[in-house]
Amino acid sequence: MSIVVLVEHDGAHVRPGSFSALAVARDFATQSGENVELLVLGSELDSVAAEAARFGPLIVADHPVLTNPTADRYAQIIADVAKARDAVSIIANSTTFAKDILPRAAALLSGAMAGDITGYSFANGELLLRRPMYAGAAMAVVTLAGRPRVITVRASVFPSAEPLDQPGERTVWSVDASKLPNHSEYVGLESRPTSRPELTEARVVVSGGRPFRTSEEFENYVGRLADALNGAAGCTRALVDAGIAPNEWQVGQTGKVVAPQLYVALGISGAVQHLAGMKNSRVVVTVNSDPEAPMFSIATYGLVGDVRQIVPELIRELGK
Repeated sequence: MSIVVLVEHDGAHVRPGSFSALAVARDFATQSGENVELLVLGSELDSVAAEAARFGPLIVADHPVLTNPTADRYAQIIADVAKARDAVSIIANSTTFAKDILPRAAALLSGAMAGDITGYSFANGELLLRRPMYAGAAMAVVTLAGRPRVITVRASVFPSAEPLDQPGERTVWSVDASKLPNHSEYVGLESRPTSRPELTEARVVVSGGRPFRTSEEFENYVGRLADALNGAAGCTRALVDAGIAPNEWQVGQTGKVVAPQLYVALGISGAVQHLAGMKNSRVVVTVNSDPEAPMFSIATYGLVGDVRQIVPELIRELGK
């Protein structure tokens, strides 16, 4: 029996959140005695496989039909690998990639799934998983009765796994394209290029709200502060609706849920929909001209003032 960790990558490198999922898998394995194997899918995976193998035994499904992660094909291969390896658990980082694919894989396997795990414990040999519910309004502790257990974890909450002294063994998974589902087709991706960390994986997130009226202004204040802190840039839904920031940067109930070590809110009032996406952040800093803004009620540190005056000062101080 084994624990399979689904590796997410950008075609050249493993996404850092996958190593947090691996750390959780290794901890599970110490309790149960199963082997941990990584699974990477895609096309032309030599560099990705070499990097992933530093962290453990690796199963590689490399085929041109897997160039783009269409859920039906990826889920079928994940299910096939899980059956062949007699997997008791499948674990991945909680990103849009995993959220798109793993529920389908869980259904194919008749498994039980829990997403966006922020903590876990073992009691009397039973795995207890902690996860937010009702847009973060409540935290639940759940168990999974079915097998395999399919789990996504919030990477920013867990440490990253360390590489092994010796690379793990690579196993090539034979892909028969004629037996894979072919009901969906990859058309394209609309995304704003960025060198910053992925929002859900970042240890620092700087988000902006309504005071920023243009993309240039958003980048000049939110983007520059995020870069000064080596963090990711986020935003509220209002900025996405106005076309100021891309959808993948939205934090909140209808966007992405983050739990960084530091969350900086610039000009964000603190509507409940936004709080649902970031209130588990360890340290929250808010800058707002309204001293009655709800964001101050959850902030660790707060500054009352104009973001256009305060942010440049923060950037200058960080530069020192």
